[in-house]
Amino acid sequence: MTTLGELRRDPNALAAHYTKFGVADRVLLTGHSHQAWPDVAEEGLREAFADAAEEVDTKWDRAFAKADEMRAGFRALLGDPHGDIALGASTHDLVIRFLSAMDLRGRPRIVSTDGEFHTLRRQLARLAEEGVEVVRVPATPVTTLAERVAAEVTEDTGAVLVSAVLFETSRLVPGLAHLADVCLSKSVNLVVDAYHALGAVPFALHDLGLTNAWVLGGGYKYLQLGEGNCFLRMPAHAQELRPVVTGWYAEFGALADERRPGQVAYATGSDRFAGATYDPTSHYRGARVFRFFAEQGLTPEFLREVSRHQVGFLAEGFDKLGLPDDVITRDRETPLDRIGGFLSLKCADAGALQAALAERGVRTDSRGAYLRFGPAPYLSDDQLDSALRVLDEVVRG
Repeated sequence: MTTLGELRRDPNALAAHYTKFGVADRVLLTGHSHQAWPDVAEEGLREAFADAAEEVDTKWDRAFAKADEMRAGFRALLGDPHGDIALGASTHDLVIRFLSAMDLRGRPRIVSTDGEFHTLRRQLARLAEEGVEVVRVPATPVTTLAERVAAEVTEDTGAVLVSAVLFETSRLVPGLAHLADVCLSKSVNLVVDAYHALGAVPFALHDLGLTNAWVLGGGYKYLQLGEGNCFLRMPAHAQELRPVVTGWYAEFGALADERRPGQVAYATGSDRFAGATYDPTSHYRGARVFRFFAEQGLTPEFLREVSRHQVGFLAEGFDKLGLPDDVITRDRETPLDRIGGFLSLKCADAGALQAALAERGVRTDSRGAYLRFGPAPYLSDDQLDSALRVLDEVVRG
């Protein structure tokens, strides 16, 4: 197991497990967009090929076992040992299945915020064009966001969709338990997007008061699982729903049931939100990475400790640069313990700064007006410091 002290003393304490991505030799501050995969991820990919070559069409028993490993990994992160977990290639796939199960004829109102990731932003905007009432609550100030969203929940609201961590600013959204209580009192389905929390911010549902919520997330970012590993955690009442967008895998568990003419059958549990034939390779890779995290002691609590240290190191170092606020600045009002796994810097031209940093070997990412420094546990403080020096050189020209 790796400790935080070891990470500070030895830049290669964890980096030695990521040689294929070369994390010790380049500054990858893309952690909020795409963290490096540990070398063992390749073992998962090779195992997927070997199982297909050996078993051909009967590979699916082994593939489904990997899917179950993925569900177990997500349950552990959510502190939800018996939760139903639907898997999908993307959060968009899962959101579409969820929305198709909502009674948008009877309750044609969806409440969200203007700080949601593009998956929700675009799809909800398109639904609004078709006549669904979509209410977008301003994401700022974040301290009252959940309360203001709750105030918009009416009897004709079909669903509420919000983030746990805002993807542009890295701010943690407080008060989600209150929002969950309001939604429950009005029989409204609440979806909490935890994609930007898992792997950087512990997200135990019971502790957060979210046991009755749907939880959306994936492993492309902080969990290092790669593409194709997304999930939708379903609350107990999901067993009453019948998604319109449904694949034939959703009928597996119901094939032996008596057929009802004119009615599509659904399996129980998470399978009722299943799709159809998929590429299981991502689950092989993801299952191996979940095991790697366990082997290295990369628990949610440890990862949060590392993240807070690294984001704090970057914030303090950025402030010491004294760069002009009209070019680049950061939110200094929000305490760092209310920030997620990346440092968000508001820029006059974030895209240009990102490109200039990349030319000098510092990989970051940007969205809109925000340049995002996304550290990861395989980076050393020296690497973070070198990134800040390059930023200073780029801004000052």
